[in-house]
Amino acid sequence: MSPTAIRIVIPSRVQIGQAFDLKIRVIGEPTVVSASGGWRDQKPGLRTPFNLNVQRQIQFVDNTAAAWRGELRVDAADFEGPSRVVFDGQATGIYGGDRRPIQTISGCRFTEPGFHFVTLIDEESGLEAWSNPVMVTAAEPGWQIAWGDPHTHTFFTDGIRCPEDIYHFARHEGFLDFCALSDHSEGITDAQWLYFQAVTNAADDPGRFVTLIGQEWTNHLQENGAPGHRNIYVPGDSMPILRCTDDGCRTLDELWATLDTWQTPVLALPHHSANVMMGTDWDQPWNPKYETAVEIYSIWGNSERSEAAGNPRPIRACNGEMDGRHVQDALRCGRRMSFIGGGDTHDGRPGDAQHAHSYPKRDFTPYEQGFTAAIVPELSRAAVYDAIATGRTYATTASRIYLDITSDAGKLAVEAASEIPIATIELVLNGEDHLRQRYDQRTIDDSFDQPELGPGDSLYLRLTTQGGQMAWGSPLYG
Repeated sequence: MSPTAIRIVIPSRVQIGQAFDLKIRVIGEPTVVSASGGWRDQKPGLRTPFNLNVQRQIQFVDNTAAAWRGELRVDAADFEGPSRVVFDGQATGIYGGDRRPIQTISGCRFTEPGFHFVTLIDEESGLEAWSNPVMVTAAEPGWQIAWGDPHTHTFFTDGIRCPEDIYHFARHEGFLDFCALSDHSEGITDAQWLYFQAVTNAADDPGRFVTLIGQEWTNHLQENGAPGHRNIYVPGDSMPILRCTDDGCRTLDELWATLDTWQTPVLALPHHSANVMMGTDWDQPWNPKYETAVEIYSIWGNSERSEAAGNPRPIRACNGEMDGRHVQDALRCGRRMSFIGGGDTHDGRPGDAQHAHSYPKRDFTPYEQGFTAAIVPELSRAAVYDAIATGRTYATTASRIYLDITSDAGKLAVEAASEIPIATIELVLNGEDHLRQRYDQRTIDDSFDQPELGPGDSLYLRLTTQGGQMAWGSPLYG
């Protein structure tokens, strides 16, 4: 059986001659992986007892072309690495005894600067796939882009798969650089919380894969408006559990008061803000100490603006979207927040969510997941946390779009690249589209006149590819 797609992931920034990993997974039709297993089965594993959530009707699926065997031709300019990649069912897979066509090839290099891609071709079927773009620099890059999903759930609350499975998938199949379990704290016991933190700390591997201690304070009670959900993160290896069902933590004011007693940095970030049931009432006071960023996109949709204003991925779940709760509304009322993207994945597949197949009986289909692109000097827990805390991030849908925005002398310089040709770049001033430039190319090096920003003003960039993938640069503020 021929593959249906090939996933290829490479770093987004490297120096000439710097060795990097080429990560490949051959994709086929999604198949159900049963919820079964014995006490002696290896954990993490593909088949586990935690692959099914009966109440929410979520089923774990595997979309790797498990039975496919063959070889792929490598096509890349100024590239030092293999010319062919063989999948013979031997040295592949990510678990003991796993023979699926997944490989990581180390020691690859580029020899010339500029944007580059790696293309893989299955000559038997004619299938061709492009990697994400990489910017190759002549000098040491100075910074890199860490790609992550800071928002994923487990079978302990309303998802599937156990914490070990989640992190293993994120690293070895989702090909993420960082991930955070942010399960609903109201559904986790104190003893389970100790386990969650232990698994997260054990999965942290600086320089290769980073985890953050996280939890979701899940308050969508409507008695006093809509405080909304908050994902809580710390840069360290532990924090107390916070539940909106516990005394002293039921409201936003109580949450802020509790966090004020902590002797550690902490973030509390809103998400799916535009939703009727799970959304955020921006009339409630903003806390700039903890609310430094907002998750603008996830599987539930895009909270940037309303469908009537041109949003191609509005929230449909839980009674849909509500006017006044979009991210643009938050910016208009003076909140200064950067943008992150998240999965809010419940199907055990951070980095490659398959909710259209995992949720087969839902009356709506969740969207592709989102990513956070964190600008970091190194891949470490402290660096990823600091990037989110200080606004050195941008958000994307399920695409590793390269985006570098610099502001200088009244000009906004933009370097961007995508394996899918870029269609438009738009500048959004105070929540209104200010400029639109059309393209039909994979790489862009352009500049725009930057409007002068006064107190309370905001300006950000929205990029859309021809395939409908999107990226949002974090705003500049007056």
